[in-house]
Amino acid sequence: MASTGVDTSIKRTSLREKKQQDHGMLDDVEGVRENGSIPLSYDHTHRRLKPRHVQLIGIGGTIGTALYVQIGRALMKGGPASLFIAFTFWCVVILCVNNSMSEMVTYLPITSPFIRFAGRFVDESFGEATMVPFEIVACTQILGYWGTSKVLPDSAVITICIVLYALINMVVVKFYGESEFWLALGKLLLIVGLIAFTFITMVGGNPHRDVYGFRYWKNPGAFAEYYTTGDLGRFMGFIACLIQASFTIAGPDYVAISAGEAENARVTMLRAFKAVFYRLTSFFVLGSLAVGIVVPHNDPAMKAAFLEGLPGAAASPYVVAMDRLQIRILPDIVNALILTSAFSAGNSYVYCASRCLYGLALDGQAPKLFARCTRNGVPVYAVLLVLAIALLSFLQVSNSAAVVLSWFVSLVTASQLINFSVMSVTYLFFLRALKAQGISRDSLPHKAWGQPYMTYFALVCTVVMCFVGGYEVFLPGNWDVPTFMFGYTMIAVYPAVYFGWKWTNMPKVPKAEDVNVFREEKEQIDAYQATYVPEPPS
Repeated sequence: MASTGVDTSIKRTSLREKKQQDHGMLDDVEGVRENGSIPLSYDHTHRRLKPRHVQLIGIGGTIGTALYVQIGRALMKGGPASLFIAFTFWCVVILCVNNSMSEMVTYLPITSPFIRFAGRFVDESFGEATMVPFEIVACTQILGYWGTSKVLPDSAVITICIVLYALINMVVVKFYGESEFWLALGKLLLIVGLIAFTFITMVGGNPHRDVYGFRYWKNPGAFAEYYTTGDLGRFMGFIACLIQASFTIAGPDYVAISAGEAENARVTMLRAFKAVFYRLTSFFVLGSLAVGIVVPHNDPAMKAAFLEGLPGAAASPYVVAMDRLQIRILPDIVNALILTSAFSAGNSYVYCASRCLYGLALDGQAPKLFARCTRNGVPVYAVLLVLAIALLSFLQVSNSAAVVLSWFVSLVTASQLINFSVMSVTYLFFLRALKAQGISRDSLPHKAWGQPYMTYFALVCTVVMCFVGGYEVFLPGNWDVPTFMFGYTMIAVYPAVYFGWKWTNMPKVPKAEDVNVFREEKEQIDAYQATYVPEPPS
């Protein structure tokens, strides 16, 4: 049978685990095994995620409502050509981050790897540094397409989402994997269907028999002017699209987070990381191209939806295009699938955020309470804290959904860019430690191409975008305190947390030859991989 822990190939049953089975008590990482104590960095979640779960969880976290809803805002600002170029460029940046993460995670597939690697390879303070509310608010906005706010208030929708997230994430991780597998499969069918819809309708397969092709690239044009006119206006439109791309496009972080709970981890994770390239190409590059084909960037319905916060924003550019072509029923089906996409993305973020917090607790960088797991391997208190943060979605009750979504876009974009920057710096320190300790990269389970140059490129791009992301608030007439706070708070919070941790705990940046490259944990993973036997299909 497949193993259910880091050292599952060696069947050890601790005294506390026995109590857990007998009495259903919470399991603490400070429990004991037969021949000694479990170190604080020991993973106590269970390896029950199968390869298909990991692949679809990567899709589930990668594709949210931004690819269907918020992408229309970028189209409106920059035009179809700017949107396509910006998304293609940012896919290259994320692919570079993916290369560095794949090399480290396949070397050591543990829970919350990029946070714990940062603390070990760089500096404890470096690893200490909310997407859930975004997707919940998006759910209420999408439901507005059918006028549900007249029957079901936004607060009720938000409450239902949070309760469902709790039910799914508080049970066995395998159940979460199954639920996310089917939800993510729906996303996959949706994006493939929308790309097919774009091709069929553009060549005349629509009620009007209109072969419109790339008409909207000529009229109103491929590049839109944003904020000002001329070349500067078109450049600012491109920057707006690039900011949207940096929020929308993800991949390696959602794949990596499941490393500590994946069966046959090294093989499974390597396949998942390789699949990121195809995801980026098919979902984001083709998706951004399709959006610019089906609807003009100056469409009045889309502009009203985003500028005035009308329920039409829930329809997304695709549904706006279907309404323009007078296609019935299909808009409702697509809107329903987008709703499940939003719910699925929020579900993935609860999982990912709770495992990040759990990883911090394992390394002593968060209260030990968050490292406690149920007997089913669920870090219950970490999940509860993430769900508490999801209460931010109630901001929508006193503000329009469109306004709150824009706030969360700013907040999450900065957080995500900081994460990618940290991953890049961590990988450079990882290479430094390997070289100093005489460990050849050829001995690693996976050797990424183009390193370290790809990582330097990704680091420069992500750091620059951290500061560019909220620049619009400084333009004349655009100053808005909430927008500024959501756009730049994380840039101030991260160094504050870093230096605060450094001041209170006084950790030193280790010399490259002294870096602990997880040798003990690697031996456990090596033993697990050497004796892994796939669980027979039931």
